[in-house]
Amino acid sequence: MELHRGRLIDHVQLVVSDLKASRRFYKAVFKVLDVPIGGSAEDYFWADELFVSSIDSRAASGQLTGRHHLAFQAKDRAMVDAFYKAGLDAGGVDNGAPGERQHYHPGYYAAFLLDPDGNNIEAVFHGPANRTAASVKITF
Repeated sequence: MELHRGRLIDHVQLVVSDLKASRRFYKAVFKVLDVPIGGSAEDYFWADELFVSSIDSRAASGQLTGRHHLAFQAKDRAMVDAFYKAGLDAGGVDNGAPGERQHYHPGYYAAFLLDPDGNNIEAVFHGPANRTAASVKITF
């Protein structure tokens, strides 16, 4: 395992109501995003810095985490498109088809899906001109 210092987020945990459905959804979208499942047990799984557990897991505290927005990086537009298709095929719900979101910044290409618990899951490619964080200006 490799430790990356200097990141804002170290890891995120989602506590979900249907781990089997979540496992199917995330396994499908991570496959096309080229992110391997790092480990799993009966009551959880994890990939990179995302940990997903059932409500009855020792890692959960008996509470669902509620709705979140998570954005995963894609290496190109084709990967965003594949994320969207794989997610829909694995039980995700459309929350924004693949396309440019010029209101974020030029070249921002993304797709949005709701996972089985209603979390807004995004895959984004920032475009070849916006490959570094220093060159990206995000307006909300």
